[in-house]
Amino acid sequence: MRSEIPAHNSNRDSFNLMYQTSPHDLSRQLEKLHKINAALIERVERSVEQQGSAYSLFTAAIGLENQVRQRTDELQEALDRLERSNDALVAARDEAERANEAKTRFFTAVGHDLLQPLHAARLTLSALGESNEITEHRKLAHQIDHALSSVEELLRTMLDITKIETGVTLPAPRPLNLKSLFESLQLDFAPLVAEKGLRLEVVAHGLSAVSDPAMLRRILQNLLSNAVRFTARGSIELEAERIADGVRISVTDTGPGIPEADRERIFEEFQSGSNERPARSGGFGLGLFIVKRMAHALGHAIDLQTIPGLGSTFSIVVPFAPSSSESVAIRSAPHSSPSDQYGFTGIHVLVIENDLDIIAATKTLLEQWNCRTFPATDLSQIESYIADSERAPSIVLADYHLDDDACGLTGIARLRQAFGQNIPAIVITADHGTVSANAVKAAGCELLCKPIRPAELRALMRHLLS
Repeated sequence: MRSEIPAHNSNRDSFNLMYQTSPHDLSRQLEKLHKINAALIERVERSVEQQGSAYSLFTAAIGLENQVRQRTDELQEALDRLERSNDALVAARDEAERANEAKTRFFTAVGHDLLQPLHAARLTLSALGESNEITEHRKLAHQIDHALSSVEELLRTMLDITKIETGVTLPAPRPLNLKSLFESLQLDFAPLVAEKGLRLEVVAHGLSAVSDPAMLRRILQNLLSNAVRFTARGSIELEAERIADGVRISVTDTGPGIPEADRERIFEEFQSGSNERPARSGGFGLGLFIVKRMAHALGHAIDLQTIPGLGSTFSIVVPFAPSSSESVAIRSAPHSSPSDQYGFTGIHVLVIENDLDIIAATKTLLEQWNCRTFPATDLSQIESYIADSERAPSIVLADYHLDDDACGLTGIARLRQAFGQNIPAIVITADHGTVSANAVKAAGCELLCKPIRPAELRALMRHLLS
């Protein structure tokens, strides 16, 4: 009984203590509980909000992942289509390259085959024209020769265009002496200018330039040829002048000029300008086309200044080169007139050629020049000549390509070895490539490209035999 008294007393003390708390303390405790409750509610709300945001982000991420997967599939499909297209383009490119190579081989083969009969025809016509029998023969020979010259020029132009377009002809720029080039062109065009009663003036001012000698010469030849063709009276001037870091080379004529509408069109193939130009003036409208293509390949700028009724000036700007002894002097083949004495009496000429028509035409021509001709169609006949002849030939005329892949240079080397002397030799070929040209030069021979002009052959022979 006595042990229950403390517990009873403890409960009573707690009750009494609670009732002894003041109202102010209760108010503070209540306020404190409200704050705690508010803080808990805010924390719960924030937690719920964060959970909602996380869920939204999760949902958005899933949506983006689906979009990325879809776009990836679309991109892969596009890449597959592009790859198939690239394969088709590669196949088309390869086919185009094969077709281009076939075209190049075709033009090369056709050019060689066409040049062969032209060469034979020109030699035959020259022999006919130099005979003293009937005046009418000379007239007919001149007319046919003119027609063949036109065909020859067209063929050469076609081959030039093909070589430029296919990259076979690549520029090899080097310093060159413009004075030598201009004098060479003046010699070439002197007969044509004199025939039309024109004046041709050349002024180089001692300048040198950097360009491909052969290509620049062809450009100026075409410009001068056009000027001579379309100028009826007056003069033609070929001039070089220094401008900044370059040299402007101009061909000025006193011809009919070029109308405004034709100034761009004349640089296209098979265009010869308007009807104001003389009819039947010759040419195929390819001269300026070649000029434009070659100038583009060389990186030279072309300019045209013209006044209808007064004349035209075609200009090409080439890099300047300081004058030096290293500049290339460009020379044309020596000229000779029909009145010159041949001076070939007693000359023995060995002709190495596999085409019987060309051998016959060459033999006829050489005999009119008082030469003795010995033909050889292959290397075995050269051996026969060596065995039977008591003397070396005075000069050798050899084709580069013989039957059975033989080369005329082999025959020349054999003759020089057999007779122990450096026999003068001219290689005559329809192959205009650099490989054959380098081989001929390395063998110490001269090179002429078919179809040749008899006067050119005669002048070269005289030079080698002098």
